[in-house]
Amino acid sequence: MGLFDFFKKKETAPEAQEALEKGLEKTKDGFFNKITKAVAGKSSVDDEVLDNLEEVLVTSDVGVSTTLKIIKRIEERVSKDKYLNTSELNFILRDEIQLLLSENNSNDFRQFEYGDHKPYVIMVVGVNGVGKTTTIGKLAHKLKEANLKVVLGAADTFRAAAVDQLKLWGERVGVRVVAQPMGSDPASVAFDTLQSAVANGEDVVIIDTAGRLHNKVGLMNELGKIKQVMQKVVPNAPHEILLVLDASTGQNAFEQCKQFTEATDVNALAITKLDGTAKGGVVIGISDQFKIPVKYIGVGEKIGDLQLFDKKEFVNSLFK
Repeated sequence: MGLFDFFKKKETAPEAQEALEKGLEKTKDGFFNKITKAVAGKSSVDDEVLDNLEEVLVTSDVGVSTTLKIIKRIEERVSKDKYLNTSELNFILRDEIQLLLSENNSNDFRQFEYGDHKPYVIMVVGVNGVGKTTTIGKLAHKLKEANLKVVLGAADTFRAAAVDQLKLWGERVGVRVVAQPMGSDPASVAFDTLQSAVANGEDVVIIDTAGRLHNKVGLMNELGKIKQVMQKVVPNAPHEILLVLDASTGQNAFEQCKQFTEATDVNALAITKLDGTAKGGVVIGISDQFKIPVKYIGVGEKIGDLQLFDKKEFVNSLFK
C-alpha cells in the first residue's frame, strides 16, 4: 500500500478536509479580505484591479516571482474576454493557481511508494524552531499506524533538548530511537541507526539533523558526511531529504529553502504551522519557485494533524 492510500484510508475525506479548512482559516480570511478590497467599486477586471491583485498576492507571501506568473496568466484571460467581471475573479484565480502548481510540480505524492527500498531512509533538515522534531514524531505516528516498523535517529547531537524531544516522541508514538551522548558525531548516530534498522528488519528510518543555518560550506560538509556514512550501510541512502519549513515565517521560509537546497539535494518539503498564520501563501510560492514537491503540511497541533499535501484540495480550501 502506498503511503498516500494509507492516509486516505485512515482519514476519511470529511475529517481531513475539515482539518485542512480549519488550518487555513487565518490565511483564507486575510486573503479574501484583501481581494474584496482590491475589487471594491469595480465591475470589470481592469489594470487597476490587476495591480491591486498583484499587491494582494505579494502581501499574502506568495512571492514576487510566482505572483507575476499568476498575474500574467490572468491578464491573458482578460485580454481574450474583455467583459470579464470581478465576481469571476476568485474562480479564475483559483484555476490559475491550481494550474501553475500542477505544471511546476508534477511529481505528486499520490504516486509515492516505498518500492524495493528497505529500509526507506528519510533525512530531515531545517532550522531550529520550524517544527522539525514534531513533524518527525507525527510522521512516525502515521507510518506506525500503517503497520510499518519505524526507527528514529537522533543525529542533532548539538542540543540536548533536540535529543530529549525526539526520545519523548519515540515513547509517545511507540517507536525506537537511536541516540548517543550529546556532542557525538552526527554521522556516527546515522550509521548506528541504519545498521540497527537493517539488523532488525525495520521499514523506515527517519534521521533528525542539526537545525543550524551555519555557513553553507559547513552545512554542506556536515550533511554530505552523514549521507556518505549512511551509504556504507544502505546504498543510495537517504532516499528522501525532507526540508521542514515554518509557514509563519513568510519570506524567511523562502530564504531557508534557498540555503538548504544549495547545501543538499532536498527532494521533499514539509510546511508546518499553517493553522497559526495568515501566511499560507508561502506554500504556493515555494512549491512554484523551487520545483520541489510539498509532501506534508501541518494544519494543527494534534498528533494526526500532519497531512499529505494535495494541491487541488489545498487551493479549493483557500477559496471556499
